[in-house]
Amino acid sequence: MNLSFYTGAVGAYMQQKKMNVQGNNISNIGTHGFKAGKVTFHQLMYGNVLGIDEEQLPRGCGTKVSKVTVDFGPGIYQDTGRTYDFAIEGNGFFALYDPRTGEISFTRDGAFMRSQFTISPPEDAEPEIDPDTGEEIEPQPTVVWRLSDNEGRCVLDRQGNFIDITDLSRDEISVDRLDIGVFDYVVREGLQHLNSGRFTPIEKNGDLYLGTGRVIQHYLEGSNTDLAEEFVKVIEASRAYSYALKMVQTSDEIETTINGLRS
Repeated sequence: MNLSFYTGAVGAYMQQKKMNVQGNNISNIGTHGFKAGKVTFHQLMYGNVLGIDEEQLPRGCGTKVSKVTVDFGPGIYQDTGRTYDFAIEGNGFFALYDPRTGEISFTRDGAFMRSQFTISPPEDAEPEIDPDTGEEIEPQPTVVWRLSDNEGRCVLDRQGNFIDITDLSRDEISVDRLDIGVFDYVVREGLQHLNSGRFTPIEKNGDLYLGTGRVIQHYLEGSNTDLAEEFVKVIEASRAYSYALKMVQTSDEIETTINGLRS
């Protein structure tokens, strides 16, 4: 009886985890570049027990969510007409560098903007001499404008450098002029899903290389979440959840009856 309790309780918990993934997919239906997660189940334990006359009997103990894979299929492209909106047609990701942490992450969300960054002078910079007074002028920070996301991360070009647009007017912003980098991994499975639709690699993803996708301007890629499919999965998970709880309830009723017979 303990096994039936355990199987039902674990089953209910795992279906709840599945519904959390579906709920996250649905809530990000309007997030640019979002990639939906897909739940994969695996048997929690499966083996044989020794029965009467040493007969091998199967024993199952439920299932578990073994992993949540990411569907990297394309979303729907939306024509925004905005200068700093970009999308990738094909495979690959934009690369973002966070000046605060030094982290490099990858995204399909090309809703960029023109942001101001202050660059501190080098530590070994020599002071300048004022020609009129002869006084030393300490090196001053430099203000530059770069292409970035809306959270202060810098977009990288194909060589991994920052995209400086200080001297460019809005009319001069173009794909060819900016040389926005598109990067990819041979193995995408296992990329760590961060907030804001970003990803970071792990060891199994292998080496980074230039992607084959083409950058197009004035477009954004929408979420690839299929709302109808997600609602079907939510219904499946909710029904499986109720059946698992029913199993726990039935097991409790049987054990209560058995305990009553003993008295």
